[in-house]
Amino acid sequence: MKEELWMDRTIKRRQIALDRAKELKSRIQDYLDAKKNISKGMSLEQEKKVKEKQKLLSILNATEDDWNNYKWQLSNRISDVNILTQVISLDAEEIEGIKNVEKSYRWGISPYYLSLIDDDNKLDPIKLQSIPTSLELLGEGIDDPMGEEFTNPAGSITRRYPDRLIINVTNECAMYCRHCQRRRNIGSCDNDTSIEALKESIDYIKENPEIRDVLITGGDALALSDERLDWLLGEIHAIPSVEYIRLGTRTLVTLPQRITDNLVNILKKYPPLYINTQFNHPMEITKEVKKACDKLSLSGIPLGNQAVLLNGVNNDKYVMRLLNHELLKCRIRPYYIFHAKEVIGTTHFNTSVDDGIEIVEYLRGYTSGMAVPTYILNAPDGDGKTPIAPQYLISRGKDSIKIRTWEGKVVDYPNNPTQNLEKLL
Repeated sequence: MKEELWMDRTIKRRQIALDRAKELKSRIQDYLDAKKNISKGMSLEQEKKVKEKQKLLSILNATEDDWNNYKWQLSNRISDVNILTQVISLDAEEIEGIKNVEKSYRWGISPYYLSLIDDDNKLDPIKLQSIPTSLELLGEGIDDPMGEEFTNPAGSITRRYPDRLIINVTNECAMYCRHCQRRRNIGSCDNDTSIEALKESIDYIKENPEIRDVLITGGDALALSDERLDWLLGEIHAIPSVEYIRLGTRTLVTLPQRITDNLVNILKKYPPLYINTQFNHPMEITKEVKKACDKLSLSGIPLGNQAVLLNGVNNDKYVMRLLNHELLKCRIRPYYIFHAKEVIGTTHFNTSVDDGIEIVEYLRGYTSGMAVPTYILNAPDGDGKTPIAPQYLISRGKDSIKIRTWEGKVVDYPNNPTQNLEKLL
Protein backbone atom coordinates (compact mmCIF):
# COMPACT_ATOMS: atom_id res chain seq x y z
CA MET A 1 0.00 0.00 0.00
CA LYS A 2 2.76 2.42 0.96
CA GLU A 3 4.68 1.53 -2.19
CA GLU A 4 1.62 2.19 -4.37
CA LEU A 5 1.06 5.54 -2.66
CA TRP A 6 4.71 6.48 -3.17
CA MET A 7 4.53 5.54 -6.86
CA ASP A 8 1.34 7.55 -7.31
CA ARG A 9 2.95 10.63 -5.75
CA THR A 10 6.07 10.19 -7.89
CA ILE A 11 4.00 10.03 -11.09
CA LYS A 12 2.06 13.16 -10.12
CA ARG A 13 5.25 15.06 -9.27
CA ARG A 14 6.85 14.06 -12.54
CA GLN A 15 3.77 15.22 -14.45
CA ILE A 16 3.90 18.59 -12.68
CA ALA A 17 7.57 18.89 -13.64
CA LEU A 18 6.82 17.97 -17.27
CA ASP A 19 4.01 20.52 -17.47
CA ARG A 20 6.31 23.20 -16.05
CA ALA A 21 9.09 22.27 -18.47
CA LYS A 22 6.65 22.59 -21.37
CA GLU A 23 5.61 26.04 -20.13
CA LEU A 24 9.25 27.14 -19.83
CA LYS A 25 10.05 25.82 -23.31
CA SER A 26 7.27 27.98 -24.76
CA ARG A 27 8.89 31.05 -23.21
CA ILE A 28 12.06 30.69 -25.29
CA GLN A 29 10.50 30.10 -28.69
CA ASP A 30 10.33 33.80 -29.58
CA TYR A 31 14.10 34.11 -29.07
CA LEU A 32 14.86 30.96 -31.05
CA ASP A 33 12.84 32.35 -33.95
CA ALA A 34 14.35 35.84 -33.73
CA LYS A 35 18.01 34.81 -33.52
CA LYS A 36 17.78 33.08 -36.91
CA ASN A 37 17.66 36.57 -38.42
CA ILE A 38 20.48 38.11 -36.36
CA SER A 39 23.91 38.09 -38.03
CA LYS A 40 26.81 36.62 -36.04
CA GLY A 41 30.52 37.10 -36.60
CA MET A 42 31.13 33.45 -35.82
CA SER A 43 28.89 32.39 -38.69
CA LEU A 44 29.99 34.86 -41.34
CA GLU A 45 29.98 33.13 -44.68
CA GLN A 46 33.61 32.07 -45.11
CA GLU A 47 33.60 32.69 -48.86
CA LYS A 48 32.22 36.20 -48.43
CA LYS A 49 34.64 37.03 -45.61
CA VAL A 50 37.66 35.82 -47.57
CA LYS A 51 36.49 37.83 -50.59
CA GLU A 52 36.30 41.07 -48.56
CA LYS A 53 39.67 40.42 -46.98
CA GLN A 54 41.33 39.69 -50.34
CA LYS A 55 39.80 42.84 -51.80
CA LEU A 56 41.36 44.93 -49.03
CA LEU A 57 44.74 43.22 -49.36
CA SER A 58 44.73 43.95 -53.08
CA ILE A 59 43.73 47.61 -52.64
CA LEU A 60 46.36 48.13 -49.92
CA ASN A 61 49.00 46.05 -51.74
CA ALA A 62 49.45 43.86 -48.67
CA THR A 63 50.07 40.25 -47.74
CA GLU A 64 48.54 37.77 -45.29
CA ASP A 65 51.44 38.46 -42.91
CA ASP A 66 50.62 42.17 -43.08
CA TRP A 67 46.98 41.44 -42.24
CA ASN A 68 48.00 39.53 -39.11
CA ASN A 69 50.36 42.31 -37.98
CA TYR A 70 48.60 44.80 -35.72
CA LYS A 71 51.13 47.53 -36.51
CA TRP A 72 50.28 47.21 -40.21
CA GLN A 73 46.58 47.35 -39.35
CA LEU A 74 47.08 50.54 -37.31
CA SER A 75 49.21 52.28 -39.93
CA ASN A 76 46.74 51.36 -42.67
CA ARG A 77 43.52 52.54 -41.05
CA ILE A 78 41.20 53.67 -43.80
CA SER A 79 40.39 57.36 -43.43
CA ASP A 80 40.07 58.33 -47.09
CA VAL A 81 36.62 58.21 -48.63
CA ASN A 82 38.10 57.39 -52.06
CA ILE A 83 39.69 54.22 -50.69
CA LEU A 84 36.56 53.43 -48.69
CA THR A 85 34.39 53.48 -51.83
CA GLN A 86 36.63 50.85 -53.39
CA VAL A 87 35.75 48.51 -50.53
CA ILE A 88 32.09 49.15 -49.77
CA SER A 89 29.20 50.62 -51.73
CA LEU A 90 28.25 54.19 -50.79
CA ASP A 91 25.71 56.37 -52.52
CA ALA A 92 26.31 60.04 -53.32
CA GLU A 93 24.50 61.21 -50.17
CA GLU A 94 26.61 58.96 -47.94
CA ILE A 95 29.84 60.12 -49.57
CA GLU A 96 28.83 63.75 -49.18
CA GLY A 97 27.99 63.09 -45.53
CA ILE A 98 31.44 61.62 -44.84
CA LYS A 99 33.17 64.56 -46.53
CA ASN A 100 31.18 67.04 -44.47
CA VAL A 101 31.73 65.20 -41.19
CA GLU A 102 35.50 64.87 -41.63
CA LYS A 103 35.79 68.65 -41.65
CA SER A 104 34.84 68.58 -37.97
CA TYR A 105 35.43 65.03 -36.72
CA ARG A 106 38.18 62.54 -37.38
CA TRP A 107 37.33 59.06 -38.61
CA GLY A 108 39.37 55.92 -39.26
CA ILE A 109 38.72 52.19 -39.41
CA SER A 110 41.10 49.23 -39.29
CA PRO A 111 41.11 47.01 -42.40
CA TYR A 112 40.06 44.08 -40.20
CA TYR A 113 36.96 45.83 -38.82
CA LEU A 114 36.08 47.20 -42.25
CA SER A 115 36.09 43.67 -43.66
CA LEU A 116 33.18 42.78 -41.32
CA ILE A 117 30.74 45.24 -42.91
CA ASP A 118 27.84 43.63 -44.73
CA ASP A 119 27.71 45.65 -47.93
CA ASP A 120 24.16 44.48 -48.63
CA ASN A 121 22.83 46.09 -45.45
CA LYS A 122 22.63 49.90 -45.46
CA LEU A 123 22.06 49.83 -41.69
CA ASP A 124 24.74 47.25 -40.93
CA PRO A 125 25.75 47.56 -37.22
CA ILE A 126 29.48 47.55 -38.04
CA LYS A 127 28.97 50.29 -40.61
CA LEU A 128 26.87 52.39 -38.24
CA GLN A 129 29.58 52.31 -35.58
CA SER A 130 32.51 53.08 -37.88
CA ILE A 131 31.47 55.11 -40.94
CA PRO A 132 30.47 58.77 -40.45
CA THR A 133 27.02 60.00 -41.47
CA SER A 134 25.55 63.48 -41.80
CA LEU A 135 23.62 62.81 -38.56
CA GLU A 136 26.81 63.71 -36.68
CA LEU A 137 26.32 67.32 -37.75
CA LEU A 138 22.95 67.82 -36.05
CA GLY A 139 24.70 69.95 -33.42
CA GLU A 140 22.97 68.39 -30.44
CA GLY A 141 24.74 67.35 -27.23
CA ILE A 142 27.80 68.68 -25.42
CA ASP A 143 31.55 68.05 -25.60
CA ASP A 144 32.11 66.69 -22.09
CA PRO A 145 28.91 65.40 -20.46
CA MET A 146 30.98 63.57 -17.84
CA GLY A 147 32.65 66.78 -16.66
CA GLU A 148 36.09 65.17 -16.92
CA GLU A 149 37.86 68.51 -17.04
CA PHE A 150 36.56 69.16 -13.52
CA THR A 151 37.60 65.72 -12.18
CA ASN A 152 41.28 65.91 -13.15
CA PRO A 153 43.30 66.47 -9.95
CA ALA A 154 46.71 65.68 -11.52
CA GLY A 155 48.43 64.46 -14.67
CA SER A 156 45.97 62.70 -16.97
CA ILE A 157 43.79 61.37 -14.14
CA THR A 158 40.01 61.35 -13.91
CA ARG A 159 38.76 60.75 -10.35
CA ARG A 160 35.05 60.37 -9.55
CA TYR A 161 35.07 57.84 -6.71
CA PRO A 162 36.73 57.46 -3.29
CA ASP A 163 38.95 54.44 -4.00
CA ARG A 164 39.59 54.33 -7.77
CA LEU A 165 40.57 56.47 -10.71
CA ILE A 166 41.30 56.54 -14.44
CA ILE A 167 44.57 57.31 -16.20
CA ASN A 168 44.08 58.50 -19.79
CA VAL A 169 47.16 57.32 -21.69
CA THR A 170 46.50 58.11 -25.37
CA ASN A 171 43.92 59.44 -27.82
CA GLU A 172 44.69 56.70 -30.35
CA CYS A 173 42.30 53.88 -31.29
CA ALA A 174 42.28 51.17 -33.94
CA MET A 175 38.89 52.53 -35.04
CA TYR A 176 37.27 55.83 -34.10
CA CYS A 177 33.78 54.88 -32.97
CA ARG A 178 31.08 57.22 -34.19
CA HIS A 179 29.49 57.06 -30.72
CA CYS A 180 32.72 57.87 -28.83
CA GLN A 181 32.22 59.63 -25.48
CA ARG A 182 35.64 61.32 -25.78
CA ARG A 183 35.55 62.47 -29.38
CA ARG A 184 36.69 65.88 -28.15
CA ASN A 185 40.11 64.27 -27.49
CA ILE A 186 40.56 62.53 -30.85
CA GLY A 187 41.93 65.60 -32.64
CA SER A 188 43.58 65.24 -36.03
CA CYS A 189 46.54 63.02 -35.09
CA ASP A 190 47.53 60.33 -32.61
CA ASN A 191 49.12 61.51 -29.38
CA ASP A 192 50.19 59.46 -26.39
CA THR A 193 50.08 61.13 -22.99
CA SER A 194 53.53 62.52 -22.18
CA ILE A 195 55.86 60.71 -19.79
CA GLU A 196 55.76 63.79 -17.56
CA ALA A 197 51.97 63.64 -17.26
CA LEU A 198 52.08 59.89 -16.62
CA LYS A 199 54.70 60.34 -13.88
CA GLU A 200 52.55 63.05 -12.30
CA SER A 201 49.62 60.62 -12.36
CA ILE A 202 51.71 57.88 -10.74
CA ASP A 203 52.94 60.26 -8.03
CA TYR A 204 49.33 61.24 -7.26
CA ILE A 205 48.42 57.58 -6.71
CA LYS A 206 51.43 57.13 -4.43
CA GLU A 207 50.39 60.17 -2.40
CA ASN A 208 46.78 58.97 -2.05
CA PRO A 209 46.92 55.43 -0.61
CA GLU A 210 43.13 55.10 -0.56
CA ILE A 211 43.38 54.46 -4.33
CA ARG A 212 43.24 50.69 -4.69
CA ASP A 213 41.95 50.31 -8.26
CA VAL A 214 43.47 51.95 -11.36
CA LEU A 215 41.86 51.90 -14.80
CA ILE A 216 44.12 52.61 -17.78
CA THR A 217 42.20 53.90 -20.76
CA GLY A 218 42.22 56.50 -23.52
CA GLY A 219 41.65 56.37 -26.45
CA ASP A 220 42.61 52.76 -26.20
CA ALA A 221 45.02 51.44 -23.56
CA LEU A 222 46.36 48.80 -25.97
CA ALA A 223 47.18 51.42 -28.59
CA LEU A 224 50.28 52.08 -26.47
CA SER A 225 53.48 50.37 -27.52
CA ASP A 226 54.48 47.23 -25.62
CA GLU A 227 57.43 49.10 -24.13
CA ARG A 228 55.40 52.05 -22.83
CA LEU A 229 52.67 49.75 -21.49
CA ASP A 230 55.21 47.53 -19.74
CA TRP A 231 56.81 50.53 -18.05
CA LEU A 232 53.47 52.03 -16.96
CA LEU A 233 52.07 48.76 -15.61
CA GLY A 234 55.29 48.14 -13.73
CA GLU A 235 55.19 51.57 -12.07
CA ILE A 236 51.56 51.23 -10.98
CA HIS A 237 51.89 47.59 -9.91
CA ALA A 238 54.77 48.56 -7.62
CA ILE A 239 52.58 50.94 -5.60
CA PRO A 240 51.67 49.00 -2.40
CA SER A 241 48.18 50.48 -2.06
CA VAL A 242 47.11 49.48 -5.60
CA GLU A 243 45.35 46.13 -5.38
CA TYR A 244 44.67 45.57 -9.08
CA ILE A 245 44.82 47.25 -12.50
CA ARG A 246 42.20 47.37 -15.23
CA LEU A 247 42.74 48.02 -18.94
CA GLY A 248 40.00 49.59 -21.07
CA THR A 249 40.36 48.53 -24.69
CA ARG A 250 38.34 47.97 -27.84
CA THR A 251 41.18 46.32 -29.76
CA LEU A 252 39.64 42.92 -29.03
CA VAL A 253 36.70 44.14 -31.12
CA THR A 254 38.36 46.23 -33.81
CA LEU A 255 41.90 44.79 -33.95
CA PRO A 256 42.22 41.33 -32.33
CA GLN A 257 45.66 40.99 -33.96
CA ARG A 258 46.90 43.30 -31.19
CA ILE A 259 46.80 40.40 -28.72
CA THR A 260 50.26 39.09 -29.49
CA ASP A 261 52.27 36.59 -27.47
CA ASN A 262 54.61 39.39 -26.41
CA LEU A 263 51.72 41.52 -25.15
CA VAL A 264 50.26 38.61 -23.20
CA ASN A 265 53.64 37.92 -21.60
CA ILE A 266 53.81 41.56 -20.48
CA LEU A 267 50.30 41.54 -19.02
CA LYS A 268 50.97 38.29 -17.14
CA LYS A 269 53.71 40.02 -15.16
CA TYR A 270 51.30 42.28 -13.30
CA PRO A 271 48.50 40.26 -11.66
CA PRO A 272 45.77 40.77 -10.78
CA LEU A 273 44.99 42.53 -14.05
CA TYR A 274 41.56 42.75 -15.69
CA ILE A 275 40.53 43.73 -19.22
CA ASN A 276 37.22 45.41 -20.00
CA THR A 277 36.23 45.75 -23.62
CA GLN A 278 33.20 46.94 -25.62
CA PHE A 279 31.37 44.55 -27.94
CA ASN A 280 28.05 45.96 -29.07
CA HIS A 281 26.74 43.40 -31.57
CA PRO A 282 27.13 39.64 -32.22
CA MET A 283 28.62 40.48 -35.64
CA GLU A 284 31.74 41.74 -33.85
CA ILE A 285 32.54 38.37 -32.29
CA THR A 286 34.58 36.43 -34.86
CA LYS A 287 36.99 33.49 -34.88
CA GLU A 288 39.87 35.99 -34.68
CA VAL A 289 38.29 37.52 -31.60
CA LYS A 290 37.86 34.13 -29.92
CA LYS A 291 41.52 33.29 -30.59
CA ALA A 292 42.62 36.55 -28.96
CA CYS A 293 40.29 36.03 -25.99
CA ASP A 294 41.56 32.49 -25.48
CA LYS A 295 45.14 33.77 -25.29
CA LEU A 296 44.21 36.21 -22.55
CA SER A 297 41.93 33.88 -20.59
CA LEU A 298 44.40 31.00 -20.63
CA SER A 299 46.97 33.42 -19.23
CA GLY A 300 44.76 34.13 -16.22
CA ILE A 301 43.44 37.52 -17.36
CA PRO A 302 39.67 37.93 -16.71
CA LEU A 303 37.64 39.62 -19.44
CA GLY A 304 34.53 41.78 -19.06
CA ASN A 305 32.32 43.57 -21.53
CA GLN A 306 30.82 47.04 -21.26
CA ALA A 307 28.35 47.39 -24.11
CA VAL A 308 26.86 50.74 -25.05
CA LEU A 309 23.14 50.83 -25.80
CA LEU A 310 23.01 52.21 -29.36
CA ASN A 311 19.98 53.06 -31.46
CA GLY A 312 19.84 50.83 -34.54
CA VAL A 313 22.75 48.67 -33.35
CA ASN A 314 21.64 46.78 -30.23
CA ASN A 315 18.56 48.39 -28.67
CA ASP A 316 16.79 45.10 -29.24
CA LYS A 317 16.27 42.48 -26.55
CA TYR A 318 17.02 39.57 -28.88
CA VAL A 319 20.23 41.14 -30.22
CA MET A 320 21.48 41.88 -26.70
CA ARG A 321 20.66 38.38 -25.51
CA LEU A 322 22.53 36.78 -28.42
CA LEU A 323 25.45 39.17 -27.90
CA ASN A 324 25.78 38.11 -24.25
CA HIS A 325 25.63 34.43 -25.18
CA GLU A 326 28.36 34.91 -27.80
CA LEU A 327 30.49 36.79 -25.27
CA LEU A 328 30.29 33.98 -22.73
CA LYS A 329 31.39 31.50 -25.40
CA CYS A 330 34.59 33.58 -25.63
CA ARG A 331 34.93 33.68 -21.82
CA ILE A 332 33.95 37.36 -21.67
CA ARG A 333 31.60 38.22 -18.80
CA PRO A 334 28.83 40.69 -19.75
CA TYR A 335 29.43 43.38 -17.12
CA TYR A 336 27.63 46.61 -18.03
CA ILE A 337 25.19 48.00 -20.57
CA PHE A 338 25.89 51.73 -20.64
CA HIS A 339 23.18 54.18 -21.58
CA ALA A 340 24.66 56.36 -24.34
CA LYS A 341 25.74 59.81 -23.20
CA GLU A 342 24.60 63.14 -24.67
CA VAL A 343 27.87 63.69 -26.55
CA ILE A 344 27.83 66.19 -29.40
CA GLY A 345 27.76 64.47 -32.78
CA THR A 346 26.48 61.17 -31.36
CA THR A 347 22.93 61.84 -30.20
CA HIS A 348 21.38 59.93 -33.12
CA PHE A 349 22.59 56.81 -31.31
CA ASN A 350 20.70 57.70 -28.13
CA THR A 351 17.79 55.58 -26.97
CA SER A 352 15.17 55.93 -24.28
CA VAL A 353 15.92 54.62 -20.79
CA ASP A 354 12.83 52.48 -21.32
CA ASP A 355 14.73 50.55 -24.02
CA GLY A 356 17.42 49.59 -21.51
CA ILE A 357 14.96 48.61 -18.80
CA GLU A 358 13.00 46.45 -21.24
CA ILE A 359 16.19 44.64 -22.30
CA VAL A 360 17.32 43.94 -18.73
CA GLU A 361 13.84 42.82 -17.72
CA TYR A 362 13.73 40.46 -20.70
CA LEU A 363 17.13 38.99 -19.84
CA ARG A 364 16.41 38.35 -16.15
CA GLY A 365 15.12 34.80 -15.78
CA TYR A 366 15.04 34.19 -19.52
CA THR A 367 18.77 33.51 -19.60
CA SER A 368 21.47 32.65 -17.06
CA GLY A 369 22.51 35.27 -14.54
CA MET A 370 26.00 35.37 -16.03
CA ALA A 371 24.44 36.71 -19.24
CA VAL A 372 22.65 39.59 -17.47
CA PRO A 373 24.78 42.75 -17.26
CA THR A 374 23.93 45.75 -15.10
CA TYR A 375 22.26 48.62 -16.94
CA ILE A 376 24.11 51.83 -16.09
CA LEU A 377 23.26 55.49 -16.58
CA ASN A 378 26.11 57.93 -16.00
CA ALA A 379 24.88 60.88 -13.97
CA PRO A 380 25.72 64.27 -15.56
CA ASP A 381 28.83 66.25 -14.66
CA GLY A 382 30.80 63.28 -13.42
CA ASP A 383 28.44 62.30 -10.61
CA GLY A 384 29.07 58.63 -11.33
CA LYS A 385 27.43 55.42 -12.48
CA THR A 386 23.83 54.86 -11.45
CA PRO A 387 22.33 51.36 -11.88
CA ILE A 388 18.90 51.32 -13.49
CA ALA A 389 16.75 48.21 -13.06
CA PRO A 390 13.16 47.03 -13.42
CA GLN A 391 11.12 47.27 -10.23
CA TYR A 392 10.73 43.89 -8.56
CA LEU A 393 9.96 45.13 -5.03
CA ILE A 394 6.31 46.22 -5.08
CA SER A 395 5.79 47.05 -1.42
CA ARG A 396 7.49 46.62 1.94
CA GLY A 397 5.82 46.06 5.30
CA LYS A 398 7.10 45.34 8.79
CA ASP A 399 6.55 41.58 8.56
CA SER A 400 6.55 40.90 4.83
CA ILE A 401 7.37 42.31 1.42
CA LYS A 402 5.56 41.91 -1.88
CA ILE A 403 7.70 41.06 -4.90
CA ARG A 404 7.23 40.52 -8.62
CA THR A 405 9.04 37.50 -10.10
CA TRP A 406 10.73 37.40 -13.51
CA GLU A 407 7.52 35.86 -14.89
CA GLY A 408 5.38 38.67 -13.48
CA LYS A 409 3.91 36.67 -10.59
CA VAL A 410 3.23 38.75 -7.47
CA VAL A 411 4.08 36.93 -4.24
CA ASP A 412 4.54 37.69 -0.54
CA TYR A 413 7.88 37.04 1.13
CA PRO A 414 8.68 37.20 4.88
CA ASN A 415 10.55 40.25 6.14
CA ASN A 416 11.84 38.74 9.35
CA PRO A 417 13.59 41.08 11.78
CA THR A 418 17.32 40.56 12.23
CA GLN A 419 17.97 38.87 15.56
CA ASN A 420 20.92 39.48 17.84
CA LEU A 421 23.04 36.33 17.66
CA GLU A 422 24.86 37.12 20.86
CA LYS A 423 21.58 37.14 22.80
CA LEU A 424 20.39 33.97 21.08
CA LEU A 425 23.56 32.16 22.10
